[in-house]
Amino acid sequence: QLQASGGGLVQPGGSLRLSCAASGSIFRFNIMGWYRQAPGNQRELVARITLRGSENYADSVKGRFTISRDNAKNTVYLQMNSLKPEDTAVYYCNKFPAHPANYWGQGTLVTVSS
Repeated sequence: QLQASGGGLVQPGGSLRLSCAASGSIFRFNIMGWYRQAPGNQRELVARITLRGSENYADSVKGRFTISRDNAKNTVYLQMNSLKPEDTAVYYCNKFPAHPANYWGQGTLVTVSS
């Protein structure tokens, strides 16, 4: 199970914090990632974090987004600052790597617009 939340409408330059609760079978032994899919685009990896907290980011979000995880709660977070219109997408969490045929949940929509 993957349940992402925290999305919404925000103005450019604003911030949002996304949360994703995962089942233990997905979360416990895996690198976790945040992905996004904008209309007409393929799903892309935004950030990932290892079990021990080592982080990695796509160039497009580096310095603006921060991924974290709470292993006791099987939850991964994405703090998004200085949001841009091009960040508009449906955001998903999943293990990394994840196959398109894996279960993805509904995701959470982030819209950055004035």
